[in-house]
Amino acid sequence: MSDVTPPAIPPSLWQDRRFLRFWSAQTVSQFGDRITELALPLIAVTTLHASADQVAWLTALMWTPNLAAIVLGAWVDQRPRKRRLMVAADLARALVLLSLPVAYLAGAVTLGQLYVIALLTGTAAVLFNTSYSAFFAHLVPRTSYVDANSKLSTSRSASYVAGPAIGGALVQALSAPVAVVADAATFLASAFLVGRIRTEEPPPPAAQPSMLHRARAGMAYVVRHPILRATLGCAATVNFFTFISGAGLTVLFATRVLHLTAGGIGLALGVGATGSLLGAVIAPRMSRWWGVGPSIAVGAVLFPAPLAIAALADGPLWVRGGALALAEFLAGVGVMLFDINLNSLQTTVIHDGIRSRVAGAYSSVNYGVRPIGAAVGGVLATTMGLRPTLLLAAGGGALSVLWLVFSPVVRIRTLDEAPAAVNARQSAPA
Repeated sequence: MSDVTPPAIPPSLWQDRRFLRFWSAQTVSQFGDRITELALPLIAVTTLHASADQVAWLTALMWTPNLAAIVLGAWVDQRPRKRRLMVAADLARALVLLSLPVAYLAGAVTLGQLYVIALLTGTAAVLFNTSYSAFFAHLVPRTSYVDANSKLSTSRSASYVAGPAIGGALVQALSAPVAVVADAATFLASAFLVGRIRTEEPPPPAAQPSMLHRARAGMAYVVRHPILRATLGCAATVNFFTFISGAGLTVLFATRVLHLTAGGIGLALGVGATGSLLGAVIAPRMSRWWGVGPSIAVGAVLFPAPLAIAALADGPLWVRGGALALAEFLAGVGVMLFDINLNSLQTTVIHDGIRSRVAGAYSSVNYGVRPIGAAVGGVLATTMGLRPTLLLAAGGGALSVLWLVFSPVVRIRTLDEAPAAVNARQSAPA
């Protein structure tokens, strides 16, 4: 008889009350986000008669705080209770959003207020996200990282399927500013649920270097770590090229080149959202079949490449509409394979003492390229045309997989095969 004891099967997350509270908080918050993503531009366009450039600034300001994520992450790392920071971020977002319906009822809504709301909610989101990585690592067992990320991503994908319809109904029934109250309520619910979760969070080291030193240490950790360096290069490349195409250029292409109606475009985007939902559900099974690293590589190609299907579409209306729907569907599956496995692998290889500053450094680069990609896309679409720009975005994005091919990532089949997390001090710059 063998003395070897088989590895214990991790308990089902369905029986983990702490995770279920967190999942519920994230789910309700994601659905609320879809309302605000629709309401803010509608207020700018319909109530304030904003121009295209002014609406673009509204979007840009939502992402701008990510450029400071490297510093904010360094600050978060020295805080002993990440959960409290997440609750504070949720409460701050609720308070900021509630200022909008108050101003609306007083007849005092301005474009400047929308810009401030976008900037402050974006900053609170960065605070939440840099705290999230350390909190998640101690909320979920390592063996359940992929499963947990799959469930969280499923909720996010479901919000993109049903959220716009719910948001549209609320905006139509209540007006856009008043509908924002629903999003504020979701942040209050999230703060309540997260606040009730108890986790064992290791205290930060007693002796802390300066914030600038910690920020440099976070970036140094990413640059020197073979897995994080490769995955950041891959993710940033994907983000750059997908934002070259951007939602705006894709819709413009569908309207002016494919000659689809607003209803046809909405249907295609809805089909794409179901692809994300499917991808989130099947990601754990694909991870077991192919391996974590190969699944990331497949997602890195499948996320951007299908855009070429839409870019090359021609023929009858149903073919053109079907091509856009198919492209969105496949891209949705790809992004979930990429994100779920990548998030799980990163959580595994990052050391506890440096999680938030690494998340901040990662976000500064990964999300910082998005507005750059969008700006480049606008220039290329003007000079080259829409179809060549979308083809360039699809091809360039697919080439991001080269970062992984020449790295250890593609050889990692399970999280247990990932290299052990390196101590923060070993990666700190001198």
